[in-house]
Amino acid sequence: MKMEKKLFKNIKMSLRKKIGLIILTIIALSACHKDLGDYEINMPAAPEVSNLDSVYTAVVGDSLIIKPTIKNTKGDDIELQWRISVMTGNDVKFIGPALRIIFGLEAQRYEARLTVYNKTNGMKYFHDFFVDGGTEFGSGTAVLSLENGTTQFSFIKTDGEVQARLYQAMQGKDLPKDPMNLFLMKNTTTGGTLLGYWIITKGGGIRLNANTMQEDPKYPNTIADNFFAAPDKLEVGQLKQHPQGILAGVISNALTYGTTNTWDQSPTYGMFSAAEGEYQLAPSFIMNFNQNQGTYFIGFERNLKQFVRLNVYNGPTYFGTQYDSESTAIFDPKNVGMDLIHMEQLNSSDCFAYCKSGEGKIYELSFNVKFTGPFTFSPLRKRLFIRQELITEKTKWQGAKNGIIYLSSGSKVYRYNPINEDVRELLTDFGGGEVTMIRLSENEETIMVGVAGSIYYLDISTGKLGTFIKKIEGIPGAPIDVAVR
Repeated sequence: MKMEKKLFKNIKMSLRKKIGLIILTIIALSACHKDLGDYEINMPAAPEVSNLDSVYTAVVGDSLIIKPTIKNTKGDDIELQWRISVMTGNDVKFIGPALRIIFGLEAQRYEARLTVYNKTNGMKYFHDFFVDGGTEFGSGTAVLSLENGTTQFSFIKTDGEVQARLYQAMQGKDLPKDPMNLFLMKNTTTGGTLLGYWIITKGGGIRLNANTMQEDPKYPNTIADNFFAAPDKLEVGQLKQHPQGILAGVISNALTYGTTNTWDQSPTYGMFSAAEGEYQLAPSFIMNFNQNQGTYFIGFERNLKQFVRLNVYNGPTYFGTQYDSESTAIFDPKNVGMDLIHMEQLNSSDCFAYCKSGEGKIYELSFNVKFTGPFTFSPLRKRLFIRQELITEKTKWQGAKNGIIYLSSGSKVYRYNPINEDVRELLTDFGGGEVTMIRLSENEETIMVGVAGSIYYLDISTGKLGTFIKKIEGIPGAPIDVAVR
């Protein structure tokens, strides 16, 4: 009986609570219903924006200009704020009645926003759109040139149009002085992974992203910064492009080699270390690469006037004259007694060195090198070069796999066959201008010749002796090097 009374009491209390809640709800709704005042809110008129598309296509390296029309501002102080959002956080920002920039981002889609800021009343109005980044640098030819003492980087489109002084226009500054080489870096051992451009100058160099032509924040962007420990005085002797997408060569008289002991997308990939030792290398060298056996070098010690051996074992290593020589009757590789002018390897075996004696005579030394097993240097021939007058300090060299050497002298380019010492002048006339560049195409059937303001394309395929193909004009200054993409 007591349990029933207690249960009945609890039910009554619960009902009272529910009834109370219902009454409070009715009162609240009634209050809201009664507050039906007529309020007048005077919002400022929003500016009318027209001529603003939802998507813009921007070409890397070209101008991106967006100029909308703004109406209904009633004389207010209006400011247009532009932002292109970038994942790295380095957003492109601009203030002005029109967006005017040189587009230098990656070739992808970006979210963008125009903010119309009424500075009179503090109101902001947002208009979102997209920018699709494309690139005209996907195919064409990059050009390094020297114009009145200033290093220039330009780009030739596939239709022949020259985008001159591109680096200067995009960066607003000059490149380092004394240009030497231009490389489009590819890791051919991984299918041709593109790693950007290196612009090499005597005192250093600049790395650029191949799509944007901007300095790449992922990697060190100067030769000095690309060292794990840079030399006190940095001077580039000669650099070559290694098949693994790194640079190797002579910097500050030492063999310098980019590391490959990491993923090629790592920021440290390709960073330099130098082979330790007491030696002074001449700029010219031979690099031999075999994917299964490694990388080997033949250098020339300029003070001791001898050929030296260098290998890569977890880094560049100097071995000096720790190699076998089959004979010294033709010439002694460990005691050449002359200064080196240039070295060239034409294929996997035939090597040539051009040296100047104390009397000023130029000799051609030919030799083979067994790079693996016992490292063996085999002298083959020593003779006076047949056309002494052709070789000067300004001579440019290009060796082909078919055993031919092309060299420039003054305003002419010559084809030289070391087997029979046949020297022939190429057929095309360059108008008397000094040849400042020669560069073989990848298939070695075309040679590109640089003369102030122009690049000539000549046919050197089988049976051809430099037949004229075409000429690209509008190059700023004298061409120094090209890189074809």
